[in-house]
Amino acid sequence: MKIALINENSQAAKNGIIEKALKKVVEPMGHTVINYGMYSAEDKAQLTYVQIGILAATLLNSGAADYVITGCGTGEGAMLACNSFPGVICGHVEDPLDAYTFAQINDGNAIAIPFAKGFGWGGDLNLEYIFEKLFCEESGQGYPRERAVPEKRNKKILDELKKVTYRDLKDILKEADRELVRGAFAGEHFAEYFFADCKDDALAEIVKGLL
Repeated sequence: MKIALINENSQAAKNGIIEKALKKVVEPMGHTVINYGMYSAEDKAQLTYVQIGILAATLLNSGAADYVITGCGTGEGAMLACNSFPGVICGHVEDPLDAYTFAQINDGNAIAIPFAKGFGWGGDLNLEYIFEKLFCEESGQGYPRERAVPEKRNKKILDELKKVTYRDLKDILKEADRELVRGAFAGEHFAEYFFADCKDDALAEIVKGLL
């Protein structure tokens, strides 16, 4: 699985801490971490939490990433932005229990973490425990297990409903504010990583045009 890490500007200074914790947990599981930044608070490309949603949706819908780890100060803005787009189910995760229940009950493909709220002594350990519980077993198995059948049914219902309530991402990218979208793709290594892993040629062409 390709796991994309995305940081917005207010918490960009923590990118290295987050990447280290994520890689420590998931690389032994056979997963790959792709760090899309921001890499520091001084990065030329400054990502807002709204642009996180654009970038996360593009990575997931194109197949360039299978999962997105992101967040902001409270995690709320990043979660709302991600869930504004088709093909993204993003949970707000503060602790390992949130991570495990979101993975098993909601079977999403992105999480938003509050990287400022409550992030003090032991914050790096909490991140490791979150990632351990998020990826410790196949997601979508249900919790508790006796609730697995109705939970899986509800997830399928939600997936089908989202097909009706959301527009195609290609149309969104074409019609959204061009500078806003272009800024979401302005990261130092975006083009290098995205075009190497993108599985949707039509979406790749739209991104090329925007760049």
